[in-house]
Amino acid sequence: MIYVFDDNSLSNILNHYYPDRFPSFWAKYAEAISDEFLISVREVMFELREKYDINAIDQFTKYNPVFFSEPTFDELGFITRIYSVSHFRQNLEKKKLLKGGSFADPFIIAKAYVVNGTVVTEEKYKDNAAKIPNICKHFGIKCVNFEGFMQDIDWVF
Repeated sequence: MIYVFDDNSLSNILNHYYPDRFPSFWAKYAEAISDEFLISVREVMFELREKYDINAIDQFTKYNPVFFSEPTFDELGFITRIYSVSHFRQNLEKKKLLKGGSFADPFIIAKAYVVNGTVVTEEKYKDNAAKIPNICKHFGIKCVNFEGFMQDIDWVF
């Protein structure tokens, strides 16, 4: 199974799993990155750059330089499918549209769909919302939080 990470789950890792304090976590993480079952998208990297310095982001790409992949033609096509559902257009937050900046949500979902993977995000499902878990549910894409990811792959520290 491939897991596609949202910036909020990667932020949890950076904020709580300090490399010097959790070397066993980072060793497992490096192995998962090398095996390419833990991935993200370029737009997540852009969002992380707004919050962290480049050295922190390098932790994620250290073992796989293509961890933050560029969108494929199939992924871009799936993003069109997401926004063909009028309710999901709410996901395009006015703030992000007006301010510019990065917007990774549709790219994360599309990547997971194309690779038959699971989205890892800290967003929560809300009835009638246009959040990542809602969109995933609509399209039959598995969606878990970071704790759910660690349970899925049986990581214990």
